[in-house]
Amino acid sequence: MGYNKELTPSKYDMNAKWDACIDLTLRRFVYSSLAGAFGGLLFFRSPVTRWASVAFGAGIAIGSAYTDCSCLFGGYSPKLAPPKLDDAPAPKEQVE
Repeated sequence: MGYNKELTPSKYDMNAKWDACIDLTLRRFVYSSLAGAFGGLLFFRSPVTRWASVAFGAGIAIGSAYTDCSCLFGGYSPKLAPPKLDDAPAPKEQVE
């Protein structure tokens, strides 16, 4: 018997999750580094600040990819849930 893809739900398919995370990370790293390099060439004269803008773009990319991959692997949700108003006690009115 072979491997049956129908028996494994997509939430348990770790290979697909890793492939998606690696693809997302590489794309964001390359695009953000290129955007940082272009911004560095456009705005800065010093090579040090140009490299700093490339590093900043790469850091932003790695951080956002980490956040999305963490959500994909079942970590926390990036969107915060609003507080439930039903659980909060009603304010008491005081009569003077």
